[in-house]
Amino acid sequence: MADLQALLSALDVFSRTPDKASLDSANSWLQDFQHSPEAWATCNVLLLSPDAPLAAKLFAAQTFRAKVTYDLHQVDPTNLLALRDTLLTALERYHSGPRTINVQLCLAIAGLALQLPAWDNAVQTMIDSFGRNPATVPTLLQFLTLLPEELFGNTKIPITDEEYRERSAQLLTAYSKQILELLSMYIQATGVTSTVQSQVFGCLRSWLAAGEVNAFELSKTPLFTYAFDALASEELFDAAVDVICELIHETQEIDDNMPVIELIVPRVIALKPQLTRQRDDPDKIRGYARIFAEAGETYRLLLLQHAETFFPIVEAIGECSAYPDLDIVPITFPFWMRLSQTIGKKSSLSPLFLKAYQSLMGVIIHHLHFPTDPSTLTGQELDSFRSFRHVMGDTLKDCCFVLRTEFCLLATYQMITTALAHSPEHISWQEIEAPLFAMRSMGAEVDPNDNNAVPKIMDLIPSLPNHPRVRYAALLIISRYTEWINAHPQYITFQLQYISAGFEDSDSEVCAAAGQALKYLCQDCKQHLVDFLPTLHTFLSTTGTKLVQDDRRQVYEAIAFVISAMPMDQAAQSLRTFSLDILNQVHKLTNHRGTPTKAEMEEVGDGLENLEVMLQIVHSFGEELPSACQNSCEEAWVVFDSFLAKYAANADLAERTTRVLRRGIDLFNSSVLTVASSVTTRMSAAFETTGFPSFLWIAGKVVGRFGDEEDSGLRAAFRVLFEQSTSKVASLLQVKNPGDIPDVLEDYIQMLLQIASLAPDVFYASPAFPIAFRASMAGLTVVHSDIIFAALDLFQSILLHDSLDSSLPLPHPPKFPIYAASIRVAIEKEGFTLLSLVVAGIVGEFPADSTAKVVSIFRVLAHTWPSQLLTWLPRALEQLPTSDAPAQAKAQFLQDVTSSVNTRQFDKVKYAILSLTRASRKIRERRRTGL
Repeated sequence: MADLQALLSALDVFSRTPDKASLDSANSWLQDFQHSPEAWATCNVLLLSPDAPLAAKLFAAQTFRAKVTYDLHQVDPTNLLALRDTLLTALERYHSGPRTINVQLCLAIAGLALQLPAWDNAVQTMIDSFGRNPATVPTLLQFLTLLPEELFGNTKIPITDEEYRERSAQLLTAYSKQILELLSMYIQATGVTSTVQSQVFGCLRSWLAAGEVNAFELSKTPLFTYAFDALASEELFDAAVDVICELIHETQEIDDNMPVIELIVPRVIALKPQLTRQRDDPDKIRGYARIFAEAGETYRLLLLQHAETFFPIVEAIGECSAYPDLDIVPITFPFWMRLSQTIGKKSSLSPLFLKAYQSLMGVIIHHLHFPTDPSTLTGQELDSFRSFRHVMGDTLKDCCFVLRTEFCLLATYQMITTALAHSPEHISWQEIEAPLFAMRSMGAEVDPNDNNAVPKIMDLIPSLPNHPRVRYAALLIISRYTEWINAHPQYITFQLQYISAGFEDSDSEVCAAAGQALKYLCQDCKQHLVDFLPTLHTFLSTTGTKLVQDDRRQVYEAIAFVISAMPMDQAAQSLRTFSLDILNQVHKLTNHRGTPTKAEMEEVGDGLENLEVMLQIVHSFGEELPSACQNSCEEAWVVFDSFLAKYAANADLAERTTRVLRRGIDLFNSSVLTVASSVTTRMSAAFETTGFPSFLWIAGKVVGRFGDEEDSGLRAAFRVLFEQSTSKVASLLQVKNPGDIPDVLEDYIQMLLQIASLAPDVFYASPAFPIAFRASMAGLTVVHSDIIFAALDLFQSILLHDSLDSSLPLPHPPKFPIYAASIRVAIEKEGFTLLSLVVAGIVGEFPADSTAKVVSIFRVLAHTWPSQLLTWLPRALEQLPTSDAPAQAKAQFLQDVTSSVNTRQFDKVKYAILSLTRASRKIRERRRTGL
């Protein structure tokens, strides 16, 4: 009774509107209760109690389903048949509802039947118990519908594959013929309601989907005729559509199912007139579209082999594709795609299919039209329509595959010329924009050597109306056809003029399209655009200043592509020219007296972003810098050093600057060594002042590039960096949770990995090492895969350091004793905390593929610190909540690890960890799904 009252109290929380903490507490209690052995009896009492609240009864039914799935081992084998009888009694009580309880009990009985071989006549028992009384037949149909779904869908039931195959054959295959007879009897029983008939169809669909009902056997029953006849019924239409689609799908082995297909196809073709009769009912058209599309996909080989007979199905699918409701049209797209792929393998093709795809192309382009008044669409509807246009664009590619791209391009070209032939006042921009969008979609299929269709399109562009939607579409055609333009460079001058005019447009989307077109033109035609670079530089200093940043950045991307195609010396000089424009802005802001305006700072930030883009694309000149770059590294760093001295505390400028520095390291390569010490010192001081992780990020890149250099000044800078950053991170962790500073932790730990690997004298011999060790453990508590992996890598490298390996041949490096002593002191002091965090992680939030690193850490602890491990581990496991790891799993883990240590079979630690991880994952999954 205490359990019952506590359960009712916990459930009552959800009927009120309490705070989140109360909800979480109640939910956690209920989940723990569901896992307990006492839940069986308590839930039985609840189900049988007439006064229990409905929510409590539903919870009891859900708990039975969950416990049958996960906890059947809690029931003494001698009591399993009694449990079956308990569930059957409860189902009898709730046969008339509520449906939610009925469903959960049916699922519980299905799961029990799968796991209880002693119940060798489970399906017959259900038929005998519920199939003879009209009042309980709906419950039987509910069970029979759910049985195959639960057997095939609930992968959590703990049985072997062999047990599953044997038991499912006994429960499903052995009864398939009887089920067909039963359903045939119910579908035509005297006084049968449409509700029961709908349930019959639902049950039939479930057994068909499971592959347990043979299509040929079904065709010999009244169910076959009833399914097609039921399409005339409002109440049964949807259920009938589901059954017919499933039946067609089950006949996909065409040679084995020809007798059934010969019965199905005439009935499907006979439905074609309904597309006209039911045109005003979208729900009906959707159902018919599903049937025709399923038939078309399943029988597509027959369509091609016997076109005259089967082509009405293609025509019907074409009508569905042309339907104005764009929620229905996509049902047909998989058919057209798969048919086009099949046609592509044929040496000859009936003209009927060519006409079908020609018609489809026209239909799709018609669907692409924006409404006459786009303001009639809401913002969400407009976004959805634009997204769907790209889906329709894929179907146009299918048309290209069948009809060939040149034909499709010429057809769309003709649509535009026809529209342009109207008098100016009657030209509709929608009639022009839709074919332009189609041309853009087909661009991926264009042959770069085409000299027929594409030239016509390029020559047409200048004559297009000056409407923003039309200009936008035309600019995107240019961006999609740049590979063709590269093979026809005579068009470049015109394209640049058209793109440049696009930047002048008042419509922001047109400007953005112009930026995209210029970027791709320069990327694909860069070798033809070298002579245009001065023009682009002039453009930036004039029109470019009026562009929004997104568009201006694309122009810089375009310029960088052209520079990357130049000879090295010329490229270096050009890069220097464009870079100096930006560096002068930076220098000017550094020397600004007083407080700069927000606009002035944003302008410099945008310039830094543009410089980063250029450096990223140009990337590197190699080890030997061109003459134009010989002193550029030192000159640029002087500018940035002064800039950061003044503006490091501005988060946006700091982020932009460090991103440029990252690209600068790649560009200047080994030449960065001359300023590496100064860069490291500035990053260290800036992080200490601001706590911004980007400074650690760059410092880590410098260590990674020059960490093994013997320069005394550089190593001193690394030492200051390590100690100052460690002190700063430790102070941040005193006032913030690790989850509040994930970026700081990630960049700090990544930097430590570089220092530990390349500068161990800085890392292990410093008094900051134990502080760094402790600070890095915070990374194991953050729900962020990259940080967890980095922290595990760091501790793995520490524990596996060669200084701890006494088996290595002498002589050891002179500082090894210092390193080993530092590591041992850290482990003695922090080992329990480290172990606790690792254990909590493997049953908690560690990524699944971190197991190998965890095993490595455990193996080293077991080998090098065995007594400490066995002392720490019980306490670490005690701290784990049972919601993360069951008591039995924890006990088994401790036993396995202890055995591994005592027998010095350290490799067995792996299997102990895998077992604990599996047990934990299973319980977490159960909580997540609410079972």
